[in-house]
Amino acid sequence: METLTQSLSNFYNTVASGFGDWGLKLLGALAALILGLWIIRMIMRAVSKMFESKHVDETLRPFLITLIGFALKALLLISIAGIVGVPTASFAAVIAAVAFAIGSAFNGSLGHLASGVMLLIFRPFKVGDLIKTNGAFGFVKEISVFVTIIETFQNETEIIPNSAITSNKITNLTAIGNLRVDMPFAIRYGSDIEKAKSIVLDVLKNDKNVLNGEGKEPRVAVNNLGVNSVELLALPYVDCNNYWDVYWDTKQKIVEALGDAGYEAPLPQRVVTMTK
Repeated sequence: METLTQSLSNFYNTVASGFGDWGLKLLGALAALILGLWIIRMIMRAVSKMFESKHVDETLRPFLITLIGFALKALLLISIAGIVGVPTASFAAVIAAVAFAIGSAFNGSLGHLASGVMLLIFRPFKVGDLIKTNGAFGFVKEISVFVTIIETFQNETEIIPNSAITSNKITNLTAIGNLRVDMPFAIRYGSDIEKAKSIVLDVLKNDKNVLNGEGKEPRVAVNNLGVNSVELLALPYVDCNNYWDVYWDTKQKIVEALGDAGYEAPLPQRVVTMTK
């Protein structure tokens, strides 16, 4: 009986001691979690203010803040695992295995993420730029880590995966700040070419949407000698926001001005030689 009592006493003391140690570790881990999250919150606020003071791009800022926050929380979890008694090396291996499994499951999404990081870092374009890419032509409305949103001139919203953009040609029409709009037109053979060029040039110079500063003066030139006509080219420079106004409206003004000056449409012509 005494032996049984002694055994039960030893078992109780062992359980109580173990529970006490585990309980202290659990309380320590809980305290570390609360304190760690508070410190991370303070760090993230400081980082956000630093980004604002350093004028970090607004498109890149949310991604960097999210990435830093994720890294700090991962370090906190590993530290808490060490406090509880879980070997940090084993814990890190488990995290790596989970990350690998998630990466395999979302292989395509990770490709978009990597492409989004490239777009945010190397900045081939920014929000508000007029670009051509992957068959889309319009203004960039948003750049996220997975997709880029473009608003076309037809008011269509195109959502393009970032990997499709980085793997294709990107034409940024806003990078310089202005564009040259090439507008071809034609006149009949035998017509006064210099007069036609002068008429079209007057139209361009009097158009409020056509730039006329140093190095951006509009020009009219002979482009090609076609089968039935002399092909000319009007070359005005415009602000990106006025691209379509000049492309459509100014082209109509050119047609009307040439018509008022007596220039007829260059219809197909044939020279017939008759012999006896």
